[in-house]
Amino acid sequence: MKVINENEFNDEVAQGLVVVDFFATWCGPCHIMEQVLEQIEEQTDNKVKIIKVDVDQSTKLTEEFNIKSIPTIMIYKDGERKESHIGVWQEDEIIEILENLAQKD
Repeated sequence: MKVINENEFNDEVAQGLVVVDFFATWCGPCHIMEQVLEQIEEQTDNKVKIIKVDVDQSTKLTEEFNIKSIPTIMIYKDGERKESHIGVWQEDEIIEILENLAQKD
């Protein structure tokens, strides 16, 4: 999973299905979410892009999206935010949302 900065964000979410993980290196639940996202990456055969935003390094994005708690997960499709979730999110719930969004092509 690629960690991106403010300058890369819009380009990274512009096309396809993208899961964005707002995290911090010191956050315990973020480490759990990272494992969930790694499993999703494997299950989707890399057809879904998963990117990470370090809230301590990308403060402009953190402020822009009003991130108050981490992990915060956002799902984008072709540049449009479709879903958001604060806290650890279950793998099967994310997969279901991604499958539904993929079918809407």
